[in-house]
Amino acid sequence: MQTYYDTLEIRPAAEREAALFAALPRQIAHAQQHSPAMAEILAGVDAAAITSREALATLPVTRKYELLERQKALRAQNAFGGFSAIGYGPDMGRVFASPGPIYEPEGKARDYWRMGRALHAAGFRSGELVHNCFSYHFTPAGSMMENGAHARGCTVFPGGIGQTEQQVQVMQELKPAGYIGTPSFLKIILEKAAEMGVPLPSVSKAMVSGEACPPSLRDWFAEHGVQTFQCYATADLGLIAYETRAREGLVLDEHVIVEIVRPGTGDPVPEGEVGELVVTTLNPDYPLIRFGTGDLSAVLPGQCPTGRTNARIKGWMGRADQTTKVRGMFVHPAQVAEVVRRFPQVGKARLVVSGAMANDQMTLRVECAEPDESLQQAVASTVRELTKLRADVAFCAPGALPNDGKVIEDARSYD
Repeated sequence: MQTYYDTLEIRPAAEREAALFAALPRQIAHAQQHSPAMAEILAGVDAAAITSREALATLPVTRKYELLERQKALRAQNAFGGFSAIGYGPDMGRVFASPGPIYEPEGKARDYWRMGRALHAAGFRSGELVHNCFSYHFTPAGSMMENGAHARGCTVFPGGIGQTEQQVQVMQELKPAGYIGTPSFLKIILEKAAEMGVPLPSVSKAMVSGEACPPSLRDWFAEHGVQTFQCYATADLGLIAYETRAREGLVLDEHVIVEIVRPGTGDPVPEGEVGELVVTTLNPDYPLIRFGTGDLSAVLPGQCPTGRTNARIKGWMGRADQTTKVRGMFVHPAQVAEVVRRFPQVGKARLVVSGAMANDQMTLRVECAEPDESLQQAVASTVRELTKLRADVAFCAPGALPNDGKVIEDARSYD
């Protein structure tokens, strides 16, 4: 059994980094020429100069809500808000709609979303039948996985969602080697099969995504004869990271550049610190540069025990967009980040909103090695200037705040 999808997975880390940042200037130049939205966002950027992570970090982050806002504003002229580098016709096979709605193009490249790599790591091989229970309408998940399965040489049954008894019947008769879909629906299918007295011994593996699959649920599947593997992908970016048999985080895909930044900013955080996943894709059809996913994660130290040399992330750890309404006003992570930026003495900060409804209180907890009263007053004044709201300022020692990516914590009572 071939361990790796290709040799890219085991190349030296320095070789990978050099290859990615040799390709990046070309991708940025391509985006500037063929994606009107990216051309506007990257106006004045010298693509040839963006050859390192430090240079990449100087470019603006485009977050998902900004993509949606641009699409809505330009809907009459361009359904994709100017982000797509291809248009209707022979270069675009399908268009999908995610909640928002956000419209996403599907290009004609083989395994357009690069899901084959994740399926290979999960044990899917050529000549097998795959039962795909992701939706095939509106959203692209079903197509994403089907394209990846075809790239692995698999045959696909498009099960879609719902119709649980029929799903069990088809699995019993067609005997697929594996399942693709959400973990919750796989559990429903296995429970329904047990209720019907129908064994499904052929289903020995699963690629699950779209929702959390905690270790307790993974163990439940194993007890029922199914080894499950997770992947992290989005309709905008395709595959970002995937689980291996080592079960130690998710290995990054070979065709994306991933940064972890402090929520509300574009500033990369140190390795191991939780922050927002920002992804740059090398997909020429949809060339998103520094695209903020809105999801929290962190980079794990070292390499995967399977021998794959790319970096690993912990997986999904929550949402980065922690915008909170306080006394009728929205407070954004970017405002907290701006407070920190103005005071070099300050490390990290966390805005805690407490109290009962209609009696909100804000406390900015600030890491600082040498706090004093004048700094406390200055920070409080800056919070009021930026948010139009009063806040207490409480100092704590460097490293005292939790490493969970939270910039705003809503601790209010809603009873």
